Amino acid sequence: MTHEEIPEVFGDFDPTEYQAEAEERWGDSDAYRQSARRTASYSKADWLDIKREAAEIDAAFAELLGRGTPADSDEAATIVDRHRAHITKWFYDCSPEIHAGLGSMYVDDGRFAAHFEADAKGLARYVSEAIAARYR
Repeated sequence: MTHEEIPEVFGDFDPTEYQAEAEERWGDSDAYRQSARRTASYSKADWLDIKREAAEIDAAFAELLGRGTPADSDEAATIVDRHRAHITKWFYDCSPEIHAGLGSMYVDDGRFAAHFEADAKGLARYVSEAIAARYR
């Protein structure tokens, strides 16, 4: 994807701004290297597919939250599995351990929390709790 296409896909968010931080935190991991290899070849169409799929998963979590469905329900576990499969499909092999770590990060890192909270108040915590419940 070209630099000109980044705003077309991501709007005001520029993922390249976080590249150095990600490399510093996870650059020595197999998951980081696998993700870097995969994403290097993605086209604008690929990124739009990724974004659409992620939005569908976020919306499914938000719907469960809105209905009052417990985070440890079978319905939530199904969406957690979709979430993990999405990461594995597009980025890296996402083990349950890695996925649980991501779930914690969704509430511990304000940037991730803000992403979820933009969809629904309390969604970051709900997703985090659903992921944690899935692996108990």
